[in-house]
Amino acid sequence: MAKDWSHGEVLKAIFPLLDGKDLIACMLVCRQWRDIAKDDYFWKCICARRWPSICKRPPPSLSYHKLFVTFSKPQRPQPLLPPRLSFNDLEFYVDLWSDDQLLFSEAISGSMLRMGIKNPPPGIPEVLRVHLDGPDYKMVMHVDPRFTIPLGRTITVSILIGRRDTNEVACIVNKSVFDYVDGSAFRALAYDYLKFSPGHPFISGIRAWVSLLFMANGNDNIIDVFGIEVDFCDAASSENEVLWLLDMLDWK
Repeated sequence: MAKDWSHGEVLKAIFPLLDGKDLIACMLVCRQWRDIAKDDYFWKCICARRWPSICKRPPPSLSYHKLFVTFSKPQRPQPLLPPRLSFNDLEFYVDLWSDDQLLFSEAISGSMLRMGIKNPPPGIPEVLRVHLDGPDYKMVMHVDPRFTIPLGRTITVSILIGRRDTNEVACIVNKSVFDYVDGSAFRALAYDYLKFSPGHPFISGIRAWVSLLFMANGNDNIIDVFGIEVDFCDAASSENEVLWLLDMLDWK
């Protein structure tokens, strides 16, 4: 008994000098060490070295042991909950204009946009084939019949989105100009900033990108469009992330 008491007094002198990781390891040695190490005084010593200010006015009903265990570990990213929205509930309304001339107009279901282009047209550039076959999440629609656009023309795109579950409509892009053509990637790009519901006041600066995918036709003055891609690569890189993002739009 005297031996156990003397060992306990030695441990009580040593434990305040340990860091949290070592004190947790000590709790696993035996019951005596665990019972002694559970004393919140030792954990106060550790927290005082890590967060000195919190020991001046500790939070009520929160032990220093729990404080250390809760906040000393790196916080793991929490997995997304299943989205409330489904692509089966969505309809995308896509319109492309050249000045006052309508070039393309189509309503496409969310499920079709989600499927993408399963059978790309023959002869598409290899760089686009690799892109379409790649693992990155993308929403692509096939343009049929294809259409051509002379380079130098001002082309704009508008995309509205409707949801069947609430009978509401939101805007993804509104009269955005394709002001950049990447000839090496065979894509023309336009973007607009998403408008979110007032219920999400701290979310902003996220862009919706629209790409025209075109063939290599040997004519540098004309692009031959076979597909349209929509993505939200600023913030969403998976189907669930895209659906959560769309759910937060300013639906009317």
